[in-house]
Amino acid sequence: MSSEGLSTRAASLLRTLVDMHIREGQPVGSKALHVESGLSVSPATIRNVMSDLEERGYLSSPHTSAGRVPTAQGYRLFVDSLLQMGPIDETAIQTLRHELNPSRPSADLIASASSLLTQVTSQAGIVTVPRPKASQLRQIEFLPLSDSRVLVILVVNEREVQNRVIELSRPLSEAQLRSAADWINHRHAGSDLSQVKQLLVGEMAQARAHIDDHLEAALQLAKDAMDVEDAPEEYVVAGENRLLQQAGADDMDKLRELFDAFERKRDLLELLDRCSRADGVQIFIGEEAGYKVLGDYSVITASYAQGTQPVGVLGVIGPTRMAYERVIPLVDITARLLTAALSR
Repeated sequence: MSSEGLSTRAASLLRTLVDMHIREGQPVGSKALHVESGLSVSPATIRNVMSDLEERGYLSSPHTSAGRVPTAQGYRLFVDSLLQMGPIDETAIQTLRHELNPSRPSADLIASASSLLTQVTSQAGIVTVPRPKASQLRQIEFLPLSDSRVLVILVVNEREVQNRVIELSRPLSEAQLRSAADWINHRHAGSDLSQVKQLLVGEMAQARAHIDDHLEAALQLAKDAMDVEDAPEEYVVAGENRLLQQAGADDMDKLRELFDAFERKRDLLELLDRCSRADGVQIFIGEEAGYKVLGDYSVITASYAQGTQPVGVLGVIGPTRMAYERVIPLVDITARLLTAALSR
């Protein structure tokens, strides 16, 4: 007996049927399956095995055809137990190695990963863009401008300079601004900006208690300069046209719902966040992903890292009848090559 209690014959026929459906996109009849399988059994035996597979939930019968197609459960068994990986296309590997060149800037490497995945897999490619790293305050300066405005110069991390113009809540002299900057640099240089913002709130309250209006105003000015919302996590999708090319007339409504999900982002980001916490290649078939909109699609992902620190997820979205034996290793090697490029 093979996986899930199937006989060797039943498992072989299921694998052949899934391969035929992926290749041709049509329901598979018993006669065609008999010819393709090459098994020395009667067509009646083939029909009986197909009926048993349907009763077990691995196949279904479209109303318009006597043939059968794999269900999500059938694809899951196929991927987990019956899939035979083929050699990776050497041309695809050469393309990936050429484009994921360590000499390119990290932002360019990440931005191009989704279109690369589309190119080598013929599915829609997706990659999450890492959030910016936490910023450490190195130095702050206040330069007075006209009309109660102040130029705030923030030096963060090693050499990054950020300039912001802030409106004063109350008048401050140039000497008072310089004194306030010295005070903040002395107390908070080297701390994360988010931590500095929290500390400034407490220090403003203390200044207020001591009736030091000038200090309170300077602290408010510094807090306003650092009060920038954290950038939301984003992802880049490429190759939506590949989904259109593979879709039939009956699939267009479902495809529109999927494109709407790409625009909303929330659900896919939640799914990709789950993938980022897992090791290796993750495969979601149909509604296994937890979202109805993905009912007729599969998502294959792998996380990528910079050094030993995972920073994002890449993968593909395509119809459940995608060529898994090609796509899975290509997603895996793309993640590995991107990790290697970012880590050098």
